[in-house]
Amino acid sequence: MIEHNLDVISRADWIIDIGPGAGHDGGRVVFEGSPAGLIGHEESVTGRYLRVHATP
Repeated sequence: MIEHNLDVISRADWIIDIGPGAGHDGGRVVFEGSPAGLIGHEESVTGRYLRVHATP
């Protein structure tokens, strides 16, 4: 499933983050693991957004 909703991403069991330049530009696997792991992954754009989303 492709998902961009941060509420859904934060509740997922496992995430495979494909970036930068995913889609027609190709892309590569940037991260694979739990949402907590993604938050700490500096290379992931999704992780940066998720970190801000998770901060109260």
